[in-house]
Amino acid sequence: MSISNIIKKLQNIMRQDAGVDGDAQRIAQIVWLLFLKIYDAKEELWEFYEDDYKSIIPEELRWRNWAIDNKDGKAITGDELTDFINNNLMKTLKNLTVDENTEKRSAIVKYVFEDASNYMKNGILLRQVINELNSFDFTDSNEKHSFNEIYETILKDLQSAGNAGEFYTPRPITDFIIEMTNPQLGESVADFACGTGGFLTSTLKHLEKQISTVEDREEYKEAIYGVEKKPLPYLLCITNMLLHDVDEPKIIHGNSLEKNVRDYREEDKFNVIVMNPPYGGSEENAIKINFPTELQTSETADLFVALILYRLRRDGRVGIVLPDGFLFGNDNAKVNIKKKLLSECNLHTIVRLPSGIFAPYTPLSVNLLFFDKTGQTEKIDYYAVPLPEGYKSFSKTKPFENRHIAPVKEWWNNRNKEDINAYSVSVAEVEKNNYNLDIKNPNIQTEEDVHSLSELMDMLTEKSNNMQTLVTELKKALEGVED
Repeated sequence: MSISNIIKKLQNIMRQDAGVDGDAQRIAQIVWLLFLKIYDAKEELWEFYEDDYKSIIPEELRWRNWAIDNKDGKAITGDELTDFINNNLMKTLKNLTVDENTEKRSAIVKYVFEDASNYMKNGILLRQVINELNSFDFTDSNEKHSFNEIYETILKDLQSAGNAGEFYTPRPITDFIIEMTNPQLGESVADFACGTGGFLTSTLKHLEKQISTVEDREEYKEAIYGVEKKPLPYLLCITNMLLHDVDEPKIIHGNSLEKNVRDYREEDKFNVIVMNPPYGGSEENAIKINFPTELQTSETADLFVALILYRLRRDGRVGIVLPDGFLFGNDNAKVNIKKKLLSECNLHTIVRLPSGIFAPYTPLSVNLLFFDKTGQTEKIDYYAVPLPEGYKSFSKTKPFENRHIAPVKEWWNNRNKEDINAYSVSVAEVEKNNYNLDIKNPNIQTEEDVHSLSELMDMLTEKSNNMQTLVTELKKALEGVED
C-alpha cells in the first residue's frame, strides 16, 4: 500500500470517531501520535550510542511500552486506552519539568505537547490508528526516507483543511528559493515564520550534498533556526527536523515579532533568511511598538520584512514570498519599509508568479523577492512567470511544479535580455513612482495584464466616484420631476 493510501486509511478510521471534527483535527491527531513514534525511534539510536542516555518520558509512557501490539491480546484498547491517553499520557507530557539545564532534544517533548489534544473518543478505533502507524519502522533507513512522502501527503491535506493551508508553501518554491540563495555549511539560515519547516527542510537537503566530514555533519545540524507561532505546524516542523537527524532543532514556539527590533545584536543576525510570512493578518499595538514609529503597521507581512532588515548580517542573503499588496502599497509604513529596504540592501530580483499557486488557501498572486546586504539597490531585475498554455490559473488539480520555475533558473545566471518574460527597472524610476514595485512586464500585454494592480485600484476608485456623481444627478432629476 502506498504512503498516501495509508494516510487516507488513517483518516477514514478517524472519520468513524465522533470526537474528531474535520480534517484539521484528524491531521493534528495523526501528527502527535507520529511524533511519539518517531521520537521513540530516535531514542533507540541515542540509547545505542550513549551509555548514559535517560529519557525525559517516564518509562511506562514511552511508545514502545504501551503502543505496540504484539498480537498476544495484551495491548490496551477501548476505554482503557482512551483513559490512559487522556488522564496519564497527555497530562504527564504537558507537565514535564523543563529548565535551562534540560537538553533541547528532551525539552521539545514538553513543548510539542503543550497544545496537543486527543480528539478520539473511541479507543478501539484509536488502537487501529496506532497499529497502522506501527507498520512503519523509522529506524530503518529506507522507511525513514519514506517519511518525506508521508510529510508531503499530510501537508497537501492541510491545504484543504481551512486555515491550516497557510502552513504549506509548495515545494518547488521552497527549493527554488534555497537554490538561488545557496546556503553553505558554516552559515546560519533562519525562517521567522517557519510553519511546518518547508524552507528549513529544503535547506537541509541543499546542505546535505556538501557534507564530507564529521565536522561538516555537525555544522549541518547547527545550520537552521526557526520560529513558529501555531502549535500544529510547530509540531510537524519538530518531527521533520528529528527525521533529518537534527536531534536538537533550534525551532522556537513563539512569535518572532514580540521582541523590540532595536534590541537585536550581531549574534542575533543570520547569513541567510528565507521565508513565506503570513500576510493579510493584523497585529495589535503591543506588537507594532516593537518597531520604529515610521515602520509601524498592522500588516503582518510588512512587519516581517522590517524584522528581516534588523536580523540580516552584512553580506547576508534573503529570499522571501510576498503578495502583490506589498509591491504596490503606498501607505506611509509600506513606503518607509521599501525605502529602507532599497537603501540598505540590494533588491536585485523580483520573480512574479501567476495566480492560484497557493490555492485553495488564497487566490492572491505572489512574488519572490531576492535581496542581499551588500549595498543599496541600483536596479531591479524582474521575471514574470507566465501561465502555461491552456491554464487560466494554477489550482489544486493543476499545481505549480518544478517545470514551471525552470525557465527562471535558466535565466538567473545570464540574465538573458532576449527572454520576453524578463525586464529591468532602475531604482530612480521606483523612487519617482513613490516606491511602487508593481511594475508590469512591458514586453507582453494580455487582457489579464494590461494594468498593474495599483492602476486597477485607481480605475476602481474613479468608477466609484463616477457612479456617485450619476446617483447624485439622478436624485436631482427625480426631485425635479416630483416638483
